[in-house]
Amino acid sequence: MKAVILAGGYGKRLRPFTDEKPKPLLEVAGRPILEWQILLLKKKFNISSFIILAGYKKEVLLEWVTNNQQRLGISPMIATESEPLGTGGAIKHVEDFLKSEDEFLVLNGDIITNIDINKLELNNAIVAISLVPLRSPYGVVQLKDDRIVQFVEKPLLKDYWINAGIYKMSSDVFDYLPEKGDIEKTTFPLLAEKGLLQGVKFEDAYWRSIDTLKDLEEASAEVPQVFSDIL
Repeated sequence: MKAVILAGGYGKRLRPFTDEKPKPLLEVAGRPILEWQILLLKKKFNISSFIILAGYKKEVLLEWVTNNQQRLGISPMIATESEPLGTGGAIKHVEDFLKSEDEFLVLNGDIITNIDINKLELNNAIVAISLVPLRSPYGVVQLKDDRIVQFVEKPLLKDYWINAGIYKMSSDVFDYLPEKGDIEKTTFPLLAEKGLLQGVKFEDAYWRSIDTLKDLEEASAEVPQVFSDIL
């Protein structure tokens, strides 16, 4: 199965760190986010065919891949955009390289996770979306009547599920992708309306989206232990 990594975003919330490089090349525990993703998919799921969709700072990304592909044991295809296409348009742009695949994997280039992609089943849907519990950004106070009994630091809110940014897609998805635009705003709402969007819950998986300096710092402390089996 081929894996498509969406690596074209600007990473505005992480400036000035993203002034000189795209967000997928920011380092977490001494390795770029992109490297963690490749290591996980290659070592745990035997995926060796990668398509990296580059946009912002694409020259920097291309240079990193060229310099590290032998070390990582991969020969990825790099697809670049001359103008921002959005996540949906970027995938549509490489249709010729994917339409022969019955299924392929797509993941956002700014997440680190150990989600078991083998559990992403389409079940007659066109796209299966991985879902993880929402983690509260704040500590939560628990009350008994009007007395505080406990403080819980940033708990998982398991009644609320969020898009984890990893998708299994059928090749039929190209009939629903825009030439320009984001899948979250165009493709997914349309598929949901037609009953063709599958949600797969991962309650206990490790998952971090790297959006802020605090995310970088916290993930750098967590990742070496979580991913010790692929180092």
